[in-house]
Amino acid sequence: MDTNLIAAGLPALGWTIHGGVLLRRLATARRDPLTGLHTRDGWTTRAERLLAKHPGALVLLVDLDDFKAINDTHGHAAGDAVLAATARRLSSWCGHNGVAARLGGDEFAAIVTHPDHTAGLSALRDALDRPVDRNGQTLPVSASVGFCHRLHLADPTLTDALSAADSAMYAAKGHGRRNTR
Repeated sequence: MDTNLIAAGLPALGWTIHGGVLLRRLATARRDPLTGLHTRDGWTTRAERLLAKHPGALVLLVDLDDFKAINDTHGHAAGDAVLAATARRLSSWCGHNGVAARLGGDEFAAIVTHPDHTAGLSALRDALDRPVDRNGQTLPVSASVGFCHRLHLADPTLTDALSAADSAMYAAKGHGRRNTR
């Protein structure tokens, strides 16, 4: 073999490996390690594209009610189990028609491109409000959900959709826990 050819190819091989490692790290950074859902940054990029392309899109914000009490009463491992279950339930509800994210703490978001292809918002609320069984304990779970249809926005940006969904979520909380608005 020609050693000059090998010497010339080594930097290219090194940069290829380095690029692959960086891409894997970036993908990992855009996923929440506990739930496997997108993080805020990873989700925002995808959600903006989906919102721009789908006029019937639905943006949701989900906040777990009294989550601190679960951590305080049952411990952080129990809280983690509730967060993971919530992520699975939200992601399952979205199916192939949307993308879910954990924004941080006990707050989740989702965008669904075809809401009529989901089980409906009442089914989501029912799924999110089911207790979580962990090590023989039944952990109570409830969530407040706010949503916004892209069609109802004067300026259909993700920022405006999230703001409207956030207002709806706090209105739901104002009407008692376990609500959707």
